[in-house]
Amino acid sequence: MRQRTTLILLAGIFALFLNGFSLHAQTVEKGKPVVKTALSPVVQDSINPLQVSVDSLQTLGDLTFRLYKRKAHASYYHNKFNGKRTASGKRFDNNKYTAAHRKFPFGTKLRITNETNGKSVIVEVNDRGPFTKGREIDLSRRAFMDIAHNKNSGYVDVTIEVIER
Repeated sequence: MRQRTTLILLAGIFALFLNGFSLHAQTVEKGKPVVKTALSPVVQDSINPLQVSVDSLQTLGDLTFRLYKRKAHASYYHNKFNGKRTASGKRFDNNKYTAAHRKFPFGTKLRITNETNGKSVIVEVNDRGPFTKGREIDLSRRAFMDIAHNKNSGYVDVTIEVIER
């Protein structure tokens, strides 16, 4: 009985905690609460995880970012793939901001944010993969190095957001 009471109390506190954040949300014309952040157009600033609204939407100018996944494992392409064709038919270039994902359609723009240091990049999906278990997205080397906190690491934990117009 004591464990059940504690569990109910914790659930109530969690609900109050969530409601506190929705009070700071602004209503947009579609009726969805959205938190407006002061991110620069380059999107190199950090995202405060406490500023995500109830339905996980953020806006920046005319762009809307829809949360897809938190704590996703991202890795980067090896140089041996440079110049080879991707699944979309384009040639892969490790110096561009591109990515491989198993599900997103080709041409989808994603904002990838390193959860450790808050740096983010915008990439375009143009390939399928990664095919390693536990990895969610493969980034080009340039995109990966722009957000990596440790340049010697092979993967980082990221937040993936879909950019909608």
